[in-house]
Amino acid sequence: MLDMEMLDQLFRMPFFTGLFLTVSITLMGALLRLREEWLAGLGLPHVAAAGGVAGLPLGLPSIMSATLATGLATLVKTLVARNDNGHFALMLVLGWGGALFLAANTYQGEMISEGLLRGQLYFSSPQHFYGALVLLVLMLATMPWLCRQLLIARFFPDHHSANRRRVWPHDLTFAVLLVATVVLGTVAMGALPAFAVFFVPAWVAFRLARGWKQGLILTVGLGVVAYLVAFFAALWLDQPFGPLLALLLALTALLRLRGNRT
Repeated sequence: MLDMEMLDQLFRMPFFTGLFLTVSITLMGALLRLREEWLAGLGLPHVAAAGGVAGLPLGLPSIMSATLATGLATLVKTLVARNDNGHFALMLVLGWGGALFLAANTYQGEMISEGLLRGQLYFSSPQHFYGALVLLVLMLATMPWLCRQLLIARFFPDHHSANRRRVWPHDLTFAVLLVATVVLGTVAMGALPAFAVFFVPAWVAFRLARGWKQGLILTVGLGVVAYLVAFFAALWLDQPFGPLLALLLALTALLRLRGNRT
């Protein structure tokens, strides 16, 4: 049976921080897959990690410098490129290399980069918790409208221009939510665990689902179940949370075999 001491004050805040982030990240992962930009879930977290380390010499909080770096990368990509995973692959290379290079040449940089790349959920602060809560509320509030706009843009790309409708409101909303999700996910869960939550649930759910709404429900459900199992199993077995979460999500890929037969 579950020892209730596991949910005492020491673990309660990390638990709900991770739970809120899992829901937000899985929803954003579904939107990224819709836009065929799923590699953003790996490239941008590494940019955020590099930004978090880069802020150390300037005395900036890691979450602030990570936000600035991620926001700048998203802005540049939006201005110079169409939907394309190649640019996010380049961000992955630059972010990973930059984070480790800066870590090797910055005081305490190695410790900070280790946490940003691999995860430090159990050390979540009230700042992370309230940020995750606000992000979840914003995600749930905007999802119906944002999904509708992105579905139209995906399947009827000339709809907005033909009807003289502005695209910047939903593009800007998507970009802001993406940056917030990436930064909070990276700072609280780590770049690679966050990518696992961005990518795998939507990848599996889109094979099994028979429609968009069902796909969203499956995406969130897979992510939340994997998170719950990983969180408590890591405590019981005294194992690192991030790698365990990634392994559990990888196992859910077996469900795609069922999708091949339907």
